[in-house]
Amino acid sequence: MKVVLVAESGADIPKEIAEKEGIYIVPMHVTFDGETKDDGTFPASNIIDYFEKSLKIPKTSGSTIVDFDYIFDRIHEDHPEAHILYLAYSSVTTCAYGCAQIAMENRDYITAIDTKLYSIGQGQVLVRMAELLREHPEWGIEEAVSAAKDLIARGHMSFIPKTLAFLVAGGRVSNAKALLAGVLLLHPCIEAKDGHLVAGKNYRGKMNRVIYKMMNDFLVNNAIARDEVWCCTTVGFDETLKPEVEEYLHNQGVEKVRWSQCGGVITTHGGPSAFGIAGFRTK
Repeated sequence: MKVVLVAESGADIPKEIAEKEGIYIVPMHVTFDGETKDDGTFPASNIIDYFEKSLKIPKTSGSTIVDFDYIFDRIHEDHPEAHILYLAYSSVTTCAYGCAQIAMENRDYITAIDTKLYSIGQGQVLVRMAELLREHPEWGIEEAVSAAKDLIARGHMSFIPKTLAFLVAGGRVSNAKALLAGVLLLHPCIEAKDGHLVAGKNYRGKMNRVIYKMMNDFLVNNAIARDEVWCCTTVGFDETLKPEVEEYLHNQGVEKVRWSQCGGVITTHGGPSAFGIAGFRTK
């Protein structure tokens, strides 16, 4: 039985990889002053421009029932004998998972699992699953679900914003805390814990230095497997740092470094020049 994978645009899977691996993407949404656009249909830099002009961030929203109805119908038409495996963006942060559950009614060919992850933390699960399904064409949905649950249990991601201004604008951080962080050059590390986005350790210093401290903690404290990690950035990140990041990770024993550019949803909350890293724990 063929298994077809589905995820939201907030998984930040590079378009060329999603197309190559046959991963279907359901759009999340970003609303600018009443005008709602599908995530991925406009440059993420538009969000930065909007904030600089208005000192507001646009509103983000999850994939809707209509979005899921459309993608499920499309997949079933393209692959009538396939089983759909939807590996969802953290359900506590968006309505998407609940909307998918409604769209799944009377469709016995769909299975949904909450990854409790976001951005490329979720995306890496989809990409690895696609690779496993290609390696094991004999797998049915039971084997696929078992493999997906193992990856989800071991998946981890850390994300560090350059500025707290966007989190302040979104009401997620107080202005006083942001001002203090700005003065002290503090950058909180955001992690997914049981689906919730939790601010952990604060790193002090300039962004081009603290990302190395964060990467070291990420690899060591979480016993991350060194065969592959994903790095993601938001618009404005210093591109000249990427070769240095790769060299650092290779020196830490990481065999393969893959990159993702964050879309509109993550950029709205993380702001410009943010950096994230994701991988799988060894146990």
